[in-house]
Amino acid sequence: MNKMRSEAVRDEIEELIAFGKLPPGKHLDETELAERFGVSRTPVREALNQLANAGLVEIRPRRGAVVAEVGPQKLVEMFEVMAELEGMCGRLAARRISKEQEAALVAAQQACEEVRASGDPDLYYERNDEFHGIIYTASQNSFLVEQAWVLRRRLRPYRRLQLRVRDRIPTSLNEHEAIVAAIQAGDGDKANELLREHVIIQGKRFGDLIASLPLLHAQAD
Repeated sequence: MNKMRSEAVRDEIEELIAFGKLPPGKHLDETELAERFGVSRTPVREALNQLANAGLVEIRPRRGAVVAEVGPQKLVEMFEVMAELEGMCGRLAARRISKEQEAALVAAQQACEEVRASGDPDLYYERNDEFHGIIYTASQNSFLVEQAWVLRRRLRPYRRLQLRVRDRIPTSLNEHEAIVAAIQAGDGDKANELLREHVIIQGKRFGDLIASLPLLHAQAD
């Protein structure tokens, strides 16, 4: 029961971090969080330890738990690794995807497309995660899937912020279309290349993300 509560609390805190409600550097008070979620401090403490293991939270001497902050250099490095993992998933998916998974991928792409009119970056963020998750699963490599999700979750606040850059959603949709086509064609090398380019941040995209970071810090309750 305690494990279930701690996992539920972990998921709640992770969502708050991802959507900027708990910004980088924010102190996480166990008592306040326990009251917020209607639980004792024990599952909160367990949840914070789990998030610390995932890199989303830092446990600091005398200060306790705070939402992890990532500097520009480390951010670039993490996105570089994420791009390689995504590319590998795409390359394997192009060879191994099942008919059911292919249909699910097309449906997920259409779901992303339907969000375009709303212009809602948070809703697109959710649909985008579902799209990429299908590619991960289609790689048929459980260890790769696990590692890709770990880093994807770690980068959630920053990936979400990227979608607020002007024209990023339409650009992302165009990239999705090409990725789906490559996977359907069984072109692993092309899928790998497209997914790497889809995820990597450099040049103008890096500049836009760094310029947007103050918004992430300002989104606390």
